[in-house]
Amino acid sequence: FLMQTSEMLRKICIRNLVRKYCRGLTAERKVQLQQKVVTSAVFSGKKEGYLQSLSQPFLETRLKENDLNPKVLQLIRGENIKYVTPVIKYDRNGFKARERLLVLTQSSAYVVEVAKIKQKIEYSTLKGISTSNLSDGIVVIHVPEDNKQKGDVILQCEHIFETVTKLCMLANKQSLVKVVKGSLRFRVGSGKEGTMVFTVGPEPQVFKDKTGQLTVV
Repeated sequence: FLMQTSEMLRKICIRNLVRKYCRGLTAERKVQLQQKVVTSAVFSGKKEGYLQSLSQPFLETRLKENDLNPKVLQLIRGENIKYVTPVIKYDRNGFKARERLLVLTQSSAYVVEVAKIKQKIEYSTLKGISTSNLSDGIVVIHVPEDNKQKGDVILQCEHIFETVTKLCMLANKQSLVKVVKGSLRFRVGSGKEGTMVFTVGPEPQVFKDKTGQLTVV
């Protein structure tokens, strides 16, 4: 009987401590924990660099709304901007690297070039999000095959765990994130596909190899 009473009191004590901790959390801290739980579910044990990212808090955004060009703000007016970060976008054909911004709103992802919107992806149409298992910052946003889309979006992000977590949470499509090994296929447009190969080397680089594939080292 004493053992049962002791165990019952221990459970009550733990429950009270948890309740006290949860009530003491700030709204910002709650958001951080929610995001980190999703990051863990998506990347834990799958992608290099995940453990090192645990101690790094996610920022609400990397750039503020007023850092965006007024023309862009006008084009996406009415949408609640949630996250903005600088990215490198690779062309689907020649794989030329171009500086862009990734703007995530409540309903869509935008690839922005200064004052132009280069591509809009509504979350409802999102087909998948792919990253490699290595320590690179490449993410591929897979889009449907229709006339509205030029093809899948190939981006390089400095804060890959943060960016992918924000994207899949806003889109409510955590289950569509895939961490791949070796290579992945992406849609170039007009029914064509390309291949991206992931490998390990002495220094990080992204280039088009002799076979025409995009190689990420």
